Amino acid sequence: MRKWIIGAFVVAAIAGCSSTGTQDTAPVEERAPAATTPSTTGGATTAGATTTGVTGTPAAGSAGGAGAAALKDPNNILSKRNIYFDYDQFTIKDEYRPLIEAHAKYLQANRAARAVIQGNTDERGTREYNIALGQKRADAVKKMMVLLGATEVQIETVSFGKEKPRREGHDEASWAENRRADIVHAGE
Repeated sequence: MRKWIIGAFVVAAIAGCSSTGTQDTAPVEERAPAATTPSTTGGATTAGATTTGVTGTPAAGSAGGAGAAALKDPNNILSKRNIYFDYDQFTIKDEYRPLIEAHAKYLQANRAARAVIQGNTDERGTREYNIALGQKRADAVKKMMVLLGATEVQIETVSFGKEKPRREGHDEASWAENRRADIVHAGE
């Protein structure tokens, strides 16, 4: 078993070093993940999630200080953190594109900043189904943020399924508020 694991590691390392010479690639900065503990707050357990759900700190510098303040300014789009979804869907609605784009640009300007996208569902469906749907919602937001300028390493996704409702209730208004993905930035 040990030889198989070592052999797989060597093959993966060699494959990662191969170059075709036809692709133009930008340099990528490798970073070791911060030491964290698994989150066990009722949703999916994901390594890297702390009790606040986020690791890392915003970057210092021209945009770092002002950017961090913008996250808490109620007049700034960055203070809005929720993307809502239709029933049984993980497609992002056009109305949330400016919100996601603003958070992606914040992460792009602050490369040391980190965020967690928390996927949530309403109470209908099995626990397993809702964990999977919440993960798809979180991944959809992450994918859009990466396409808009954030990097993969800046964003972690986690699904809480139906375990963290924003609004208790058994009606459509409650369910609509619980079908969401929440953006949580470092230090919040």
